[in-house]
Amino acid sequence: MAEILDGLKVSKEIKQEIKAEVEKIIASKRRAPHLVAILVGNNGASKAYVNAKVKDCEEVGFQSSLVKFPSTVSESELLEKIDELNKSKAVDGFIVQLPLPDQIDQEKIINAIDPRKDVDGFHPENFGKMALEMDTFLPATPFGILTLLERYNIETKGKDCVIIGRSKIVGRPMSILMGRKDFPGNSTVTLTHSYTKDIEEYTKKADIVITALGDPHFLKGDMIKEGAVIVDVGITRVDNDSPKGYYLAGDVDFDSCAAKASWITPVPGGVGPMTRAMLMKNTIIAYKTSVYND
Repeated sequence: MAEILDGLKVSKEIKQEIKAEVEKIIASKRRAPHLVAILVGNNGASKAYVNAKVKDCEEVGFQSSLVKFPSTVSESELLEKIDELNKSKAVDGFIVQLPLPDQIDQEKIINAIDPRKDVDGFHPENFGKMALEMDTFLPATPFGILTLLERYNIETKGKDCVIIGRSKIVGRPMSILMGRKDFPGNSTVTLTHSYTKDIEEYTKKADIVITALGDPHFLKGDMIKEGAVIVDVGITRVDNDSPKGYYLAGDVDFDSCAAKASWITPVPGGVGPMTRAMLMKNTIIAYKTSVYND
């Protein structure tokens, strides 16, 4: 039976480490790091995620601000607010919660964020630096996965790693990071996607499988080899007859994969808490390197 890669436990440890840093900052008579979140519209999942980020900020001692816009906001209004935050000496980092309404060009919004305050790690400048193995902000979910593998000392050097899903937020950056010259890294990486034929041919040979599809229970135990490390990024609401009316499912069929894997992340409690912790980590990095921080 697989051992658990406990993202909830590790994320709490990381937040405690950040809190200790913030306490030292405050004790030295400097202001606390400041993270701003921009929320457009009333998407339930986005609202819940942003509220969780605000709560995380409170836990570690950050100042946090939430800027809300209706779903009818114009692109120019949103760009105006981003420009204001870029110029603010009181703001160290900010995020624009995705997805955005159809009238707004998402790429234009991401490109408008000052790379030095881009704590989501989505700006092309930061993505390019990541690909070149330069110091920069890493996207929060891949950063969280790397940190989880590092804290559990999961060997990655020379291992065959299969990524399922090629999103710009998870799959594609994850494939770059697992192949970098570092730990975790130095893996031989295969990036699979919706056009990959017979994905199981790849997953059956993989030492590490990282799946980010949003397809509940996609990865079954007969698709992996004995002793594989399984990282499940997916999280989907699946309707059922429980009092809640749904349960949260990952991309991995947990029971069948846990019977064969050496390590596995649960859903919930695996990658999700690590993503939020890494946003806090990126914010304190932004604070330390800020041209405005005195």
